[in-house]
This record gives sequence, C-alpha cells and structure tokens, in this order.
Amino acid sequence: MTVPEITGAPAPQPETDRPRSHHLLDGRTVVVTAAAGTGIGFAAARRCAEEGARLVISDRHARRLSEAADRLAAHTGTRPLAVPCDVTDGGQLDRLMDTAVRECGALDVLINNAGLGGTASVAEMTDAQWDAVLATTLTSTFKATRAALRHMIPAGHGVIVNNASVVGWRAQRGQAHYAAAKAGVMALTRCSALDVAAHGIRVNAVAPSLAMHPHLAKVAGEELLAELSAREAFGRAAEPWEVANVMVFLASDYASYMTGEVVAVSSQHP
Repeated sequence: MTVPEITGAPAPQPETDRPRSHHLLDGRTVVVTAAAGTGIGFAAARRCAEEGARLVISDRHARRLSEAADRLAAHTGTRPLAVPCDVTDGGQLDRLMDTAVRECGALDVLINNAGLGGTASVAEMTDAQWDAVLATTLTSTFKATRAALRHMIPAGHGVIVNNASVVGWRAQRGQAHYAAAKAGVMALTRCSALDVAAHGIRVNAVAPSLAMHPHLAKVAGEELLAELSAREAFGRAAEPWEVANVMVFLASDYASYMTGEVVAVSSQHP
C-alpha cells in the first residue's frame, strides 16, 4: 500500500512483507463492514480472502464498494459478494446478514469495521457531531452484532471481531466522542461474548493505535502524523494489513479459547 512520505519517519513496511496464506479461513463465510476505500476494512477483507474465506463486503458508498470488489478480485482471483449497506440502519444490516447466508450458505465470521471520527473539544462539540460518531462507531456495532447473532445462535457457532481503538483506554484531546464510542465497543465486546459463549460463539476486538492509509494522511496532516508516529516504539504507523493480520488470527481456530478480549495492535508506549 502506498503511503505518503512523512519527513523523518521510517519507511512503511513493503508489500513483500505480507504473510503468505496459511488457509486459516478456508470454506468460511466472512462479512466485513465498511470495506471500501484504503483502510483497515479493505485490508481485512483482502487478508480474509487470501486465507480462503468466502467474502462478503459492504459499504454505504455503492461506487466505492464496487471498485473495492474489483480490486479484491484482481488481488485474489475471486470477486467477493458486494452488498451496499448503511450500518446505521438496522434493517439494512439485517438484509446484509440474510444475503450472506442466502448466497453463501452460512455466516461464520463478522468483522465490524465501521467507524467515524472527528475532532472537537467537549465544550464546542455539537449534538450532531456526538450523535454521528456514536451512531456509526458504537450503535452500528451493536446492530450488526445483533443481526449476525440471529444466524449464528441457531447454527451453534460463529466469530465476531470488532474494531476498537487504543483511545478507548487512553485520553486524547478533542476525541471525547470517538474515545467514548470505542470504549463502548470494548464493553460491548466483553458483555456480548458472555451472552453468547454457551452457543459456541466468540466475540473479540482489536484496538489499533495508528494505522496509516491515504485517507488518514489526507485528513490528519503531515505534522500530526509525524508526531503520532514518533510515539510508536517502531517509529512508524502500522500498515492496515498488519492490523488485519490480528483480525484474521482472532477469526481463526488459533484463537479458539479467546473471547471477550480486546487485543491492542500497537507499539505505542505510555
């Protein structure tokens, strides 16, 4: 993945460093939300496909979703099922999961990737800013989880992997809405894991610190990204596929005894 150069920052990890497939998800149907674009969602979709999954991707942007499906087909040789879906709409999420089961025969893994950020101090934050971030980042994760469980519980198996963030643990100026939403994702992960353990379903989350991709570079600015990268022990941001690797691990049988866990994907030190 091409990453804009940041002065003084280490070079990004080359594509040649991506792990080879170990067929960790052979034959499993994996749904990834917010998979269009260039970030963690697309990387997770690609890594799942590389590991043998039958892939279903969704995004609210139909054109970008189709382009993402084309890119995945070019990378993996198989075009995923692409289903437009606004994750803030519970009815659309129900249709997404129903479509995955109808077209692929099962719903084995859900990766809840959708999220919305922004920067505003608490004193200046509007109700609309707060509501938008909570709806897209936290409430959508609940609604998607509920929709998936309606299929997973009768089947007696399934895995859900949520995308949280280290800001759910660590304070960051101007991020009260995003941090509250991501902390909520962590709590939702732990509680839902206990709710469904008896049904053979696992629920875990990743908490990335800083994952570099072109959209982030465009909206965050070179100075801030250089500062955040400098806080990382490796002196660089993660590549989205490095976060996706941990998602694949949590989705696989190698994590069979893990549930209710939030795994930091970070080299950041206090």
